[in-house]
Amino acid sequence: MIRTEVRAMLRRWREVIAAGFAGAAGLWIASLGGYVLVPFGLAVAALAAGWAMIALRRVRFLREVGAPGMVEVDEGQVGYFGPSFGGFVALADLAELRLAEFYGARAWRLKTQDGQVLLIPVDAAGAERLYDAFAALPGIDMAGVTAALDHGQPTLPLWRRAAAPLPRA
Repeated sequence: MIRTEVRAMLRRWREVIAAGFAGAAGLWIASLGGYVLVPFGLAVAALAAGWAMIALRRVRFLREVGAPGMVEVDEGQVGYFGPSFGGFVALADLAELRLAEFYGARAWRLKTQDGQVLLIPVDAAGAERLYDAFAALPGIDMAGVTAALDHGQPTLPLWRRAAAPLPRA
């Protein structure tokens, strides 16, 4: 009944649409008036606005699958299964995150503290799961990460782990 293009668009934007409905419901509750409903409705609308902002950033991570391989995020560990390379990186061991370009294809470059590197194509299957994994990194600017993804700024370090202070003797 619904065209496949419209269905695909609604599926892609479903979280933003749900946040919009939640915001509208919050404003409707606030419009009912009263000492309880106005603050409650405004709180729901404010939470929905925050949810919508995060959902918009997640949508920017969604890409059509154009690279072979699959991304897996499981319990603080990011994995990539590609046809010729792949591996796992624990987020706790991550030292640097970059958006790199190799032969015209963009990829996330995850470097561990011991120097190992994992490349994950931005358009691999499941790459949208990386948004939540990257958001868990301490001190990361997710607005900067999504802006770099949109504007194609290659090989810029998007995040580095702060160096641990040296112990005093």
